[in-house]
Amino acid sequence: MLTAILVMVGLGLALGIALGYSSIKFKVEGDPLVDKIDAILPQTQCGQCGYPGCKPYATAIANGEADINQCPPGGEPGIKLLADLLGVEPKPLNAEHGEPKPKSVAFIDEQTCIGCTLCIQACPVDAILGAAKQMHTIIAAECTGCELCLAPCPVDCITMIPLAEDIGNWKWRYPVFEIKSEIKAEARA
Repeated sequence: MLTAILVMVGLGLALGIALGYSSIKFKVEGDPLVDKIDAILPQTQCGQCGYPGCKPYATAIANGEADINQCPPGGEPGIKLLADLLGVEPKPLNAEHGEPKPKSVAFIDEQTCIGCTLCIQACPVDAILGAAKQMHTIIAAECTGCELCLAPCPVDCITMIPLAEDIGNWKWRYPVFEIKSEIKAEARA
C-alpha cells in the first residue's frame, strides 16, 4: 500500500515537472497588436464583420487580411480608433456588413416563448437564461445587442429594444461639421 502511494506521488511529481518545463519551453507569445485591436472592438461577437467573433476579426486586421471598416456595432468611432492605432486613413463603414444602429438589448415576450432553446444556442455571450420547454429571459447586463437570437426563434417572440441614454451609456456626439480655427483663417487672409 505504501509502495503504491509513493509510486503515485513520484509519477505526479515527474509529470508536474515535465508540464512545468514544457509550459516555459513552448510558451506562445500573443501578438500585442491583436490585443490592442481587440480592445477597441465592441466585443459583441455578432459576426457581422464576416468573422466568428471580435478576436478573429482583430487577428485578420493585424495580418492585413481584413479592412478596418467591417464592424457595424463599432461604427464610425471604432473605425477612427482603429485607423489611429494602425496609422491609416479612416474609411466609411462598409455597407455590405450592415449599418450602424443604436445600442439595443434583446427582449423576450415570455407569454409567446415556447421554450425551444434555439435562441440560447445562438447567443454567443450566454445572455439568455432558460431551459427546454420553459420560458426564457434575457440577462440585459450581458446582452451585446448582436441580434443573432432573432433569426432562429420560430415564434418571433424576441424583439430588440434600443437602450435609452443615461449617465452609464451616454457618449459625446462628435460634431458633423468641420471646426475651423481662427488662427488658420487669419493665416489665409
